[in-house]
Amino acid sequence: MRTEMKNTKAFGNTEIPSDWVVKHFADVADIDRESLNGNTPKEYEFDYISLSDVDSDDFKIETTRQIFSSAPSRARRIVKTGDILMSTVRPNLQGFSFIKNEVKDLIASTGFAVISTKQCYNEYLFHYLFSSAIKKQFYQLLVGSNYPAINSSDVKKLKIPLPPLPEQRAIAGVLSTADAAIHTTEKLIAQKELRKKWLMQQLLTGKRRLKGFEGEWKEMHLGDMFKERNETKFLDLPLLSIGQNGVYPQDESIKKDTSNEDKSKYKRICPGDIGYYTMRMWQGRSALSELEGIVSPAYTVVTPKKNADSLFFSYFFKMPKVTNLF
Repeated sequence: MRTEMKNTKAFGNTEIPSDWVVKHFADVADIDRESLNGNTPKEYEFDYISLSDVDSDDFKIETTRQIFSSAPSRARRIVKTGDILMSTVRPNLQGFSFIKNEVKDLIASTGFAVISTKQCYNEYLFHYLFSSAIKKQFYQLLVGSNYPAINSSDVKKLKIPLPPLPEQRAIAGVLSTADAAIHTTEKLIAQKELRKKWLMQQLLTGKRRLKGFEGEWKEMHLGDMFKERNETKFLDLPLLSIGQNGVYPQDESIKKDTSNEDKSKYKRICPGDIGYYTMRMWQGRSALSELEGIVSPAYTVVTPKKNADSLFFSYFFKMPKVTNLF
């Protein structure tokens, strides 16, 4: 795979190969080619796609069966195999889908632009909708607007850089393969997460015992296992953040630092301590610390006594039955 371009030309703030052409969507596709009108039979039945029926994470579509006489007034766009659905309401949220399978009597909300390609490869244009180049065009159309939406005329004016058709097909093929691999990986991760949650429910409650451990469990108060660490004025220690996935330095966080300039009331947390957000324990905002530092006074910091294993309790604190107690 070549990684450099010798002959290029400008496209927005980037460069594209000189043999590519830049076209408007209206040059390469029909936008909202067909719609239902007032002469549609009242008894006409169809599958309807609303804006909320498109999942931008996995491109799946849910439909509801409708009869024209009682269908939502926005149920008008006729959709056919090979069409692309592009949400024109908050397009930056990428509510897009490609109709790859055979369909019949499929109608979409007027909140979508239905793109039917004619002079470019449809899957190439679909993948282009997720590019940074199109996001910049959306931003330019939405900036200053009171309502975050564009219309069919705006869609027709969007620009797309087009390589020769064989290259369009090749690019689309690579990106579709990447999408499939990502979705497969995400499913595997989701399955493993569910498996882990099941194991936590079984092991952390004693419903399932590990081989070699047969003794009876004791019911105890958490106060017997932990003591609160409420140490302040450690101004020389680094500021830490606590999230669902652990304790980490604030300067490594992607979130804006909203901490107070005066950190004299910030609490010390040490390796082996568990910190949790006092008001949002139910969201699972707790973690075992491997670092020493200070955290916001909005957190409670507990340190284990000699009879408590902090790693065990870091999992225990994430169980719904436990978080709902706080």
